[in-house]
Amino acid sequence: MDFETVKGIIVDTLACDEDKVTPSARFIEDLEVDSLSLVELHMALEDSLGHSIPDGEIGKLQTVQELVDYCNK
Repeated sequence: MDFETVKGIIVDTLACDEDKVTPSARFIEDLEVDSLSLVELHMALEDSLGHSIPDGEIGKLQTVQELVDYCNK
């Protein structure tokens, strides 16, 4: 999954400003993501990937690039 795909999921799911979603953007500090939003992002990513993601994994990631890398494991 490439950066643009993950960015689209983040923008659609979290209603973030598209310009703020960069590879180095931090979820909490830069995108102001809260715990409920992380759950919504988790579910959207599972739908897009077509498989489950262990609970708590998304919350361990700090930046958008870390999420892209995780999705490509």
